[in-house]
Amino acid sequence: MQLRSVFLPIASTGRRDLVERVGQLLIGLFLYGVALGLMVRGGIGVAPWDVLALGVSRSTGIGYGSVTVLVSIVVLLLWIPLRQRLGIGTALNALLVGPSADIALLLIPAPPSVWVGAPMFVAGLLLLAFATGLYIAADFGPGPRDGLMTGLVARTGWRVWVVRTLLEGSVLVIGFLLGGPVGVGTVLFAFGVGPLIGWFLPWATRMRAVRSRQLSRIA
Repeated sequence: MQLRSVFLPIASTGRRDLVERVGQLLIGLFLYGVALGLMVRGGIGVAPWDVLALGVSRSTGIGYGSVTVLVSIVVLLLWIPLRQRLGIGTALNALLVGPSADIALLLIPAPPSVWVGAPMFVAGLLLLAFATGLYIAADFGPGPRDGLMTGLVARTGWRVWVVRTLLEGSVLVIGFLLGGPVGVGTVLFAFGVGPLIGWFLPWATRMRAVRSRQLSRIA
C-alpha cells in the first residue's frame, strides 16, 4: 500500500511556512506531554484516557508514557475499519506525547500537598489547551482519539457528544477498575478542557493564518 493512500496530503505551501508549521506541531506535541505530566503530578485526578493509561501502567508495570503510546497505537488500529486516513501529525501525536510526558514526570517532583498539586493540575490543564491549539492549528491531522471519535460519528450517524461520552465513559470505567486515579481533576478536565480549547484554538489558528499571509507576501 502506498503511503499516499494512508496519509492525508499535506497542503501545498511554501517551504518556510511548512518548516514553521512542523515546528509548531512538534512544540505543541511536546508541550501536550508536559501538560499531561503536570496533571498526573497534581495528584487530584486526570483525564479519562489518562485514567486508563495510568490504570494499565499500575496493573502491568509498564511506564505511563509507554502505555500512552501503546493506547494510541491501539486507537489507530481502530481507525482501519472506520477508513480514517492518518495525518503526519496523527502519527507524531501517537509517538511523541507519551515520551514527552515521561520526561516531564522525570523532571517535575511530586507536590508536598494538595495545595501545591491542585495549582499544578490547573497549570497542566491550561498548558494542554494551549498545546492542543498549537498542534491542531498546524493542520497536519487530528490526534488518534479525536480521529476515532469523528470516524465513529461519520459511521454511526450519532451526535458528537453521544460518541464522545460513550468513548470517554468507557475508558474511564476501565481505567478506574484497573486502579487509575479518578478525582476532582477528572471533573475539572471534563468541564474545563472544551471551553479552554475553544479559546486557544481560534487564537492559534488566527496567528497561523497571519503568519502564512506574511510569508506569502515575502515570497
